[in-house]
Amino acid sequence: MSGHSKWATTKHKKAVVDAKRSKLFAKLIKNIEVAARTGGGDLAGNPTLFDAVQKAKKSSVPIDNINRAVKRGSGQEAGGADYSTIMYEGYGAGGIAVLVECLTDNRNRAASDVRVAFTRNGGQMADPGSVSYLFSRKGVVIVPKEGTDEDSVMEAVLEAGGEEVNDLGEVFEVLSEATDLVPVRTALQSAGIEYDSADVVFWPAMQIEVDAEGARKILRLIDALEDSDDVQNVYANFDASDEVMAELEDD
Repeated sequence: MSGHSKWATTKHKKAVVDAKRSKLFAKLIKNIEVAARTGGGDLAGNPTLFDAVQKAKKSSVPIDNINRAVKRGSGQEAGGADYSTIMYEGYGAGGIAVLVECLTDNRNRAASDVRVAFTRNGGQMADPGSVSYLFSRKGVVIVPKEGTDEDSVMEAVLEAGGEEVNDLGEVFEVLSEATDLVPVRTALQSAGIEYDSADVVFWPAMQIEVDAEGARKILRLIDALEDSDDVQNVYANFDASDEVMAELEDD
């Protein structure tokens, strides 16, 4: 189980009620716009858009904002921006590998924000390809524990391509190949099991164990990176024990 996964889950739960809520909303809306522009505004025919809308709803983004983003992205309404996806690579303190996924309409601004975040938080940017080989694309579905159990989740997703189910405390994390994300999500729906989000992510092939101080340093860098409006996701190959994560929650 990845320390980064546990942190991302905790952060997602907190983001709905803390000061970063509006920034989270903006990033979820941007995802919807891009998904609608790429695959059209029909949720039934565009699984990427379906999942982006589902995630926004679960994060309490107002439905009017979601509908307008779909219309902007699909061209039914003016005002949509021309976003590009850019990946940046680097290292945090202790040699932790970091991938930064940006969705931006200003490449210079995005590059500057990422560079400053690395420099100010004990990290450094790396050449393209020097970090990304440490990660592979995986499907990740987050399932709340309420109303289900680990065996039921595994039984539902096994034939659809689910590889493993991890217990992250209040939720289960279902892993699959990236190409099996939609079948896995659909299998959960067919079994009547609710899910919070379904995403294709960069998953580390190996992880570096960190102590509390190491975790503080890498999470400080991740927070700084995610503070940029252009940064959609940050992935890092650190692992932290439950005890370390609990100590950080007490900070």
